Amino acid sequence: DVQLVESGGGLVQAGGSLRLSCEASALFGLDVYAIGWFRQAPGKEREGVSCISSSGGPPKIAESVRGRFTISRATSDNAKSTVYLQMNSLKPEDTAVYYCALDLERLCAKNLWPDDYDVWGQGTQVTVSS
Repeated sequence: DVQLVESGGGLVQAGGSLRLSCEASALFGLDVYAIGWFRQAPGKEREGVSCISSSGGPPKIAESVRGRFTISRATSDNAKSTVYLQMNSLKPEDTAVYYCALDLERLCAKNLWPDDYDVWGQGTQVTVSS
């Protein structure tokens, strides 16, 4: 079974930046599926952050991070696909465990609902200090 692996989390001061990465554990073509980023803070429900479709169409971005976070994907020379979440102007309220997830569809669903996604990574912690 394919597994997703996130990386890039850490501790950063408010106003700083981090870039999260999401890769598949095997030679699995992430580029043919919609990939989403979600986050979950302690005591809160999992929240959709952004989604990028396999090709075409603007990415979806939550209002809470619009203008600060950017999702993108890239394919390396060995055809390995990575999805990134560039996070700028971080705020303490962005502190959460961040997950990437795969939807077995090519296009992002209308809403950033966790139930639409089929495969999840283990998460990476992002902590923003004030």
